[in-house]
Amino acid sequence: MNQALDSTRQTTSAITTQGIHHLGLTVEDIHKTANFFQKQLGFTVVGEVPDYPAIFLSDGTTMLTFWQALEPASAMPFDRHHNIGLHHFALAVKDADTLEKLHWQLSDLDDVAIEFSPEALGQSNSRHMICTIPGGLRVEFFAAG
Repeated sequence: MNQALDSTRQTTSAITTQGIHHLGLTVEDIHKTANFFQKQLGFTVVGEVPDYPAIFLSDGTTMLTFWQALEPASAMPFDRHHNIGLHHFALAVKDADTLEKLHWQLSDLDDVAIEFSPEALGQSNSRHMICTIPGGLRVEFFAAG
């Protein structure tokens, strides 16, 4: 085997990261977005920077940080087809039953737009749904099959 190739494989195969520590997102109204995550998904506030302003929430596994847009009225709305950056983010749920219950819970909210209801993910046994939540974020909920 080529020693240079072998050396590259060893270097690139060493994992240096350990998952996402947190996901920081700019939103139209941090309080409205934080409230959604607290009331609908059970997240808790783990920190806040009122002068920025920013609110940090966690479900015990994932931390999300919400940053207030400086001028929400003139902020560009999310457009996954034309903007570079976040397309969506996905949160895991316990199982398909939990996903169905969450779908009906969120379907009743005026400020949530369901993009698609729970459905199979490709040819797998996993299921998922996507919606836009308060603050203009596109979120996928995923139940492993």
